[in-house]
Amino acid sequence: MRLARTEPTDQEPDIRARPPLVREFLLVAGLFLAYKFGRQAANGHVEEAFRNAGSVWDLERALHLPGEGAVQGLLLHSQPLIHAANTYYAAVHFPATALFLVWLYWRRPAHYVRSRRVLAALTGAALVLHLLFPLAPPRMLPAAGLVDTGQVYGPTVYGQTPATDTMANQFAAMPSLHVGWAVMVALGLIAATRSRWRLLWLLHPAITLFVVVGTANHYWLDAIVVVALLAVALAAFRLPLSARTVPARLRGPGAWGSGEGAPVPAYAGGGSGTYEGGGRPAISEAPVASGTYAGGAR
Repeated sequence: MRLARTEPTDQEPDIRARPPLVREFLLVAGLFLAYKFGRQAANGHVEEAFRNAGSVWDLERALHLPGEGAVQGLLLHSQPLIHAANTYYAAVHFPATALFLVWLYWRRPAHYVRSRRVLAALTGAALVLHLLFPLAPPRMLPAAGLVDTGQVYGPTVYGQTPATDTMANQFAAMPSLHVGWAVMVALGLIAATRSRWRLLWLLHPAITLFVVVGTANHYWLDAIVVVALLAVALAAFRLPLSARTVPARLRGPGAWGSGEGAPVPAYAGGGSGTYEGGGRPAISEAPVASGTYAGGAR
């Protein structure tokens, strides 16, 4: 008997595991709006944000983390590359996560429920940190000596005056939800698909990390903290067993010409000479010494 497979099958999704569409739309939209307005409510705290930025910068140097400037230096060699990085930062974050949730909802409902819960928990924890620990990004920190690539080369999603930006809280660098959501998208797709190339989904968080650091929108520690929070959320919301494994089957019903199970030889534990499904005598693999078969006289 083969071991149970741990990869999803290509069978039709179990619609019983799919939550009502309208409810899910309202729930996800409500969570997004709550986070958006929560970030705006946390705006300000300029002096505290810059003090925290100095502390994070000093801690990274004490931990011997590579300087963010080393990554940005790679971007500054090519203006088209800088423009592409800024575009990736501005345009991929939300659409990629939304498409991920829509696909899971339609094709892998059990995976969708877990992923939605993990993303909601991660986003809520991030909002709490934004409120408790306002942090100016490295592009604003004079000691970092970095270029605000969004403002200089474009495109950018932020206003020129951070303290009065009504569209986003620019002092919410810790943790980086760009990185957190990207890692969740990659892990969710790896768990929900069978392709031999599915590990390539990890390119999304890898590129995202390169982009957020290279454009000076986040510190390395912003990414480290969000990955730690994501690990806690993944542990708290485990995937249901039915979605993780598919029970192995000996053979399809048509393999033996009937709907019953496969015959079990006497030496393999067939015992009473019946099928596992009951009813008919089993066929022995070899005659016994007396000239009769295990199922009786010839």
